[in-house]
Amino acid sequence: MDKKRLNFLRKNGNGTKNEQGAGGRRSHIPFRLNFLFFIIFALFIALIGQLGYLQIVNGENITHQLKSSSTITVSNSSPRGIIYDATGKALVTNKANAAITFTRGNQMTAQDLRDLAVKLNKLIAIEIPAKLRDAELGKRDKADFWLADKDNFQKAYKRLSDEDLKKIASDNSQEYALVLAQVKDEELAFDEEALKETTIFTTMNSATALNTVFIKNSGVTDEELATVAEHSAELAGVSTGTDWSREYTADGSIKSILGTVSTNGLQKEDAEEYLAKGYASNDRVGTSYLEKQYEDVLQGTKSQAEITLDRSGNVSSQKETFAGAKGNNLVLTINTEFQKKVEEILQRNYQVLIENGKAAVSPGVYAVAMDPKTGGVLAMAGFTHEKDSKELSENALGTITSAFVPGSVVKAGTLAAGWQSGALNGNEVLYDQPLYIQGTPVKASIYNKDGSANRSLNAQKALEISSNSYMVQVVLKMMNTSYSNNMSIMSTSQQGPIYAELRNAMAEFGLGQKTGIDLPNESPGIQTAVRNLDPVEDGGKILDTAFGQFDTYTPMQLAQYVSTIANGGKKVQPHVVRGIYGNDEEGNLGSLIKSIEPTVQDTVDLSSDQMKIIQDGFYDAVHGHDAFTTATKLASAKMTLAAKTGTAETTAYGVTTINSNIVAYGPVEDPQIAISVVLPFLSGEDQHINSDIAKEIMDAYYDTFMAN
Repeated sequence: MDKKRLNFLRKNGNGTKNEQGAGGRRSHIPFRLNFLFFIIFALFIALIGQLGYLQIVNGENITHQLKSSSTITVSNSSPRGIIYDATGKALVTNKANAAITFTRGNQMTAQDLRDLAVKLNKLIAIEIPAKLRDAELGKRDKADFWLADKDNFQKAYKRLSDEDLKKIASDNSQEYALVLAQVKDEELAFDEEALKETTIFTTMNSATALNTVFIKNSGVTDEELATVAEHSAELAGVSTGTDWSREYTADGSIKSILGTVSTNGLQKEDAEEYLAKGYASNDRVGTSYLEKQYEDVLQGTKSQAEITLDRSGNVSSQKETFAGAKGNNLVLTINTEFQKKVEEILQRNYQVLIENGKAAVSPGVYAVAMDPKTGGVLAMAGFTHEKDSKELSENALGTITSAFVPGSVVKAGTLAAGWQSGALNGNEVLYDQPLYIQGTPVKASIYNKDGSANRSLNAQKALEISSNSYMVQVVLKMMNTSYSNNMSIMSTSQQGPIYAELRNAMAEFGLGQKTGIDLPNESPGIQTAVRNLDPVEDGGKILDTAFGQFDTYTPMQLAQYVSTIANGGKKVQPHVVRGIYGNDEEGNLGSLIKSIEPTVQDTVDLSSDQMKIIQDGFYDAVHGHDAFTTATKLASAKMTLAAKTGTAETTAYGVTTINSNIVAYGPVEDPQIAISVVLPFLSGEDQHINSDIAKEIMDAYYDTFMAN
């Protein structure tokens, strides 16, 4: 034993005594170890407790949170509702199509999309759109596809000038646009395969993150569906599914009333409005007429799909969790059988006018039929043609978008203004004669321009033979003056209140303002403001207004006007939808959800006696026996009719023309139909074609609805 060890033992005793001796210091090493062991044990127990809590107590919630971080629910549009005619015949349906879809992941780059497009092009047949084949129209899409290749992007980037690089340094958002400008035309000289790849790429690139687009939704074969499903593991976000397309079974004028649906998502002009309602940018919506007017009704409840993302944020799988529901259906007031009869009558008669040179400068022919009690539109048809052409095109929408000078059909409104202002007293008698007034051409009717048929007549007779002189004298009385030869009238600036009285009375019947029909883009007609009239040239226009030779109205307004007379003074809002219906179990027409009830917009401020004068005048215009009774051709119709004709002198392409119009209703004892017929800018003498067409339409209605 060495000396150091020996001295140590002598001084301290043996080790055992030092550690356990009664008089020595007790060692702290065992206590520290025990304390450390206790802490480790406590932590271990806490860990076990926490794991137990997570797995047993909160396991379901944790599982949901983990799942939600990698699984997302997205919505897709469902088929729209069907549109039926009044008999339940489907006019617009949905056609189901097999489809190949793409849902964009969170982290997909342009290079990812390009690679995917190249792979997918080898598996499915793609039709190249005409736009891509156009050197200019397709340039941007092809450039985007070319630049999606990282090597190509770098190649173009190296062409940037120092000035371009400085711009990018100060504003990085300019980079892509500057690089895009460096792509050369020869680099975009794509072959067929590259164009197909570009087509797929462009479609996929239009999708925002986690939104679904259709890569191909028509003509998809079973083989393509199987091939895509087989390669799904290598086609991130690509899947198979079902799409639908709108199928319009209606033909003729009614097709344009139905409208259209977008094919590539929301339109720019309406996007903000629809996005605020919860629509997605790729949702298809109604873009015109009924499809647009009733978008909220026709749009289905969206289907829902569960999309699973991989660690890179790309779609690894997707599964439909809710099939969605088809939109509600519309049933129209229009009976397609009657509609087609009206179309045939218009087309045949108008074609004769074209062949005879009577309609060379005429823009078209229009007719509207309404139920005067409910406002339901029974038919609305129209045809148009280019100047000097013999080819006709349907233009039913012209009945609400085109306005023409109406002529004498509106004289009931003039009488109403006279009664309401107190200027006219009941069935007052006035002397019918040519009126010579300073600053305006002679005011007379066709039958007494030379003064040979002058006579006294009352308001009812004035309607029967269509006296212009009577109506002008009503307006003169509204000006607190009576006719005298070569008289002058108040200045244009003073005529404002009289214009207002005339136009307010017309408006009570539906003239000069939108009818409120459930179709967009309706015209209110044209009423020139008094302040815009020339004080010298236009001083007599207020007198022309009295017999329908100044303001312009649409055929739909004229139909509402005559309906108001037929039902005794209630201005009923026109509508083409009768009701909104649900779906049965097969997705066909179900139960009524909402009926479109008649809406009375106004009531003409006339007594029953005054309204009867108008109705009797309209009846006499058909059944009177005067030499100048205007609508006697309708007396032989299959039901008893009342009517008012109108001929307005007009000018088109520098040629003097006439507007040949008529309004009518029947049966007089219980009106079921009211019509307007408008033939603008005809050449030559009036051949009473308006009455011929009106009689045929009324007889067609009788044959369709009343004969049995």
